[in-house]
Amino acid sequence: MKFNDIHTVYFVGIGGIGMSALARYFKSQGKDVRGYDKTSTDLTKQLESEGIAIHYEDQGAAVLKDLDKKSTLVIFTPAIPKDHQELNAFIKEEFYLIKRAKALGIISSELETFAVAGTHGKTTTSTLLAYVLSTTPEKCNAFVGGISSNFHSNTLIEPNSKRVVVEADEFDRSFLQLDPNYAIITSMDADHLDIYGDGSHLLESFNDFMNRVNANGMLMLNVNLDISNFKFEHPIKKLTYGLSSKADWSASNLRYENGTFLFDIQSPKTEYKNVELGIPGSHNCENALAVFALLSELGFDEKVLRHGLSSFKGVQRRFDFQVRREDVVVIDDYAHHPTEIEAFLSSVKKLYPTKKITAIFQPHLFSRTRDFLDGFAKSLAICDELFLLDIYPARELPIPGITSQFLLDQINLTNKKMSSKQTIVSDLKSEKREVILIIGAGDIDTCVKPIAEAYK
Repeated sequence: MKFNDIHTVYFVGIGGIGMSALARYFKSQGKDVRGYDKTSTDLTKQLESEGIAIHYEDQGAAVLKDLDKKSTLVIFTPAIPKDHQELNAFIKEEFYLIKRAKALGIISSELETFAVAGTHGKTTTSTLLAYVLSTTPEKCNAFVGGISSNFHSNTLIEPNSKRVVVEADEFDRSFLQLDPNYAIITSMDADHLDIYGDGSHLLESFNDFMNRVNANGMLMLNVNLDISNFKFEHPIKKLTYGLSSKADWSASNLRYENGTFLFDIQSPKTEYKNVELGIPGSHNCENALAVFALLSELGFDEKVLRHGLSSFKGVQRRFDFQVRREDVVVIDDYAHHPTEIEAFLSSVKKLYPTKKITAIFQPHLFSRTRDFLDGFAKSLAICDELFLLDIYPARELPIPGITSQFLLDQINLTNKKMSSKQTIVSDLKSEKREVILIIGAGDIDTCVKPIAEAYK
């Protein structure tokens, strides 16, 4: 199907962060965009306000009644269950169906593509990269996995720009639909083992992705990644970044001065002192370093990069301050893997070393809870007090014996207890709190506003 032949684009699972970005893009290109999602959210309501028709019941074959097979493109997310009636109706009637990743690959194939991949860190890094490029005269398009606090969207549409920033998702091997000019790899920790089976297959997939990067392009790799066994099909420029002095581009002297987060950068050629970043955290320092290093290597002006980093406001649900007062702080974060949780909690501890840290965590997926049980127990023990919510199942059925209570029992922490979305506000208000952290990738986001309101 050629782009100009498309009249209608129908999304099965339109409310996902990546799917909604594509919906906005096709809408901007004058297409009739519509779709289904399981639940109404702030994001789907926003899409509806932009002229996109969305319904929330699986209509089965009835959804086909006013759709022309020859001019309708159907895009679906891998998160949709295989028994979904609408999806199966499209398959049965032989509509042209592609996954979200394929659509992204088609769009980006005509543009200079900056891709950011990694099991964590990719959303903040890709959003920062998009923001910095958006401040240059050439601008950029972008499809990222979070709502930018600078441009209040997960999408940038610049019809005259020949660049695009893409968050390259390893889930379901989606990033293998991309052919980037440049790529940043933030991390390759074992994850999505329900898809990959084990960590070795995940690494193979990352190796395949790196081989899709243009031979005349560049790979910017976190210095902690072990690619010693990777095989490259063509020579490509590879540089490393990180907090280690062994990296080609390294950051050091991380510090807070008068509420400002600063660090120094050492490149292979020069040193950049007092680089300011608009969001805190050592993990965010690494993300910013990757962006600074890649764009510096490509010849971007130092002043542009410094301004971009200092004025970056972050991503919603990533180290996202909801309340920030002297007596109480509420921070929301999407962390759902032990490595992410450890990085987040450690950064908060450095930011508030004398304050009591209360964390609320909702595990995401039964399989991830089972596969990384020890890691979750270790990372969650960093906080001073923990409230644990039931596991968010997403696409999974329960696994016998794998529950939040079972996880809670493994955590070496005195002050810990189970809670729920319905009772968490009253549980918190039962005594004085100083720093409250809302952590997780499921529907814990519905608790953010009530908790924030309770402390505003």
